[in-house]
Amino acid sequence: MSTERFKGKSILITGGAGGLGSQIARSVVAQGGKVGILDTNVSAIQALVSELTAGGATAAGARVDVRDANSVDEAVSELAKALGSVDVLIAAAGGSLGTPRDLDDISEADFDLVLDVNVKGTFNCSRAVIPYMKKAGGGSIITFSSIGGRSASPVTGVPYATAKAAILGLTRRLAKEVGEFNIRVNAIAPGLFLTDRLEGMFNEMSKSDQSEVINAIPLGRMPKLQECVDPVLFLASDESSYITGTVLDVNGGRLMPN
Repeated sequence: MSTERFKGKSILITGGAGGLGSQIARSVVAQGGKVGILDTNVSAIQALVSELTAGGATAAGARVDVRDANSVDEAVSELAKALGSVDVLIAAAGGSLGTPRDLDDISEADFDLVLDVNVKGTFNCSRAVIPYMKKAGGGSIITFSSIGGRSASPVTGVPYATAKAAILGLTRRLAKEVGEFNIRVNAIAPGLFLTDRLEGMFNEMSKSDQSEVINAIPLGRMPKLQECVDPVLFLASDESSYITGTVLDVNGGRLMPN
C-alpha cells in the first residue's frame, strides 16, 4: 500500500489507544497520515503517541469521555489545532465494555453504559468533527457496528446488539444529512476479532459455543486484526469517495445479508 495514501490528512481515532485503535493508528502513519488518539487511558495514549512520534510521525493525543459532549468538543478542538485539520473520524470507541452477556445478569447500569458509549459517544464525536470537515471541504466518518448488531450473536448480550444495530440507523441518517458537504459516513460491521477484551469473552464461552462460532465462518478461521484495519482504512481513504451511508461486513462470510 502506498505510503502517500493519507498524505496531508489528519485522522482522529476514538478508542485509539486500544488494541484495534492502536493498530489503525500505526497503519495510518505508515501510509503518510497524521493521527489524533482519543481514549480514556492516559498512559496508553502517551505510550502510543511517543511510539509514533519516535518513528517520525505526526501524532497527538487527548483524554476523552465520549459520553460527554463537552469533553469531546474540547478534545477535538485540541487535536484539530495540533494536527492542523480534521479530515477523518474513525469512531472505534465502544464494545460490550465488560458487561454480562446473559439476560438475567444484565443491570440497568450495564444497558445504559453500553448504549451511552457506543451510540451517544459516536453521535457526540461525529457532531464535533463535522464543522472541521465542512471547513476542509469534506471528510469521512467511519462508525463501528458489528455482526452482533446485524444478527443474533452467541458472544455478546442484548445491550451490545441494541447499540450496534442503532449505529446503523445513525450512520444512514447522518450520511443523508451531511452528504451535501462532501462528508461521507459509513459503518463497518466486523465479526469476532480477538482483541484482548473479546478474547477473554471468547475464552469464557463453552467449547460448543466456540465451535459454533468457528463452524459458522465459511473461511473456517478467526481473522487477523489487520483484516479489520484494512477495510476501515479503505472507507477512510479517497478510494471509497462515492460510497456513503452503507455498511461493510467483515466477518469471513459468517453473515451474508441480501
